[in-house]
Amino acid sequence: MRLILASNSPRRREILQTFGFDLNVIVSDYQEKGRANSPRKTAELYAKNKAQRVFDELSLSDQQNAVVLGADTIVVLDNMILGKPQSVHDAYDMLWALSGRAHYVYTACAIVTSKKTYIKTAKTKVVFNKLSDEIINNYIASGSPMDKAGAYGIQDQEFNLVKKYRGSYYNVMGLPIEKISPILTRLIKK
Repeated sequence: MRLILASNSPRRREILQTFGFDLNVIVSDYQEKGRANSPRKTAELYAKNKAQRVFDELSLSDQQNAVVLGADTIVVLDNMILGKPQSVHDAYDMLWALSGRAHYVYTACAIVTSKKTYIKTAKTKVVFNKLSDEIINNYIASGSPMDKAGAYGIQDQEFNLVKKYRGSYYNVMGLPIEKISPILTRLIKK
């Protein structure tokens, strides 16, 4: 069985490789649109559609040997979903809103095979430090926030954004490996 990551996220690829998974990347062209009735269900819908799109584009013979992994991360503050920033101004507004406050990160993972689709979702509570304008502007100048939901990466520790978190660190990075590793290992080893 061949693992295919339906994402161009370098963090997801790195997490999978760190945990010993060999993979190929085929970026899904699924456009996130519409929302389900909760952030969790929205992340699950997007993850499933991303993985299914890549799976459907494979030839029938390739589908028999493929395990396609799609993922979607959503940051939620006060019941509002914070996606990837569309501009520097957008990133600033998100980071300012998160400053000194708690929010939740949901990452849904969809694993699609020819026999079954698995959905696993993690939820992590994250509390930000109080951020100064200087820290926010320096962080934005680094370019790091621009490709991340909520305009931040928990792994960007040099900026001291996160005060504490409860739940999966890898979830906040974009792939709750603890939830999906047992399934991937079982499927790929068959």
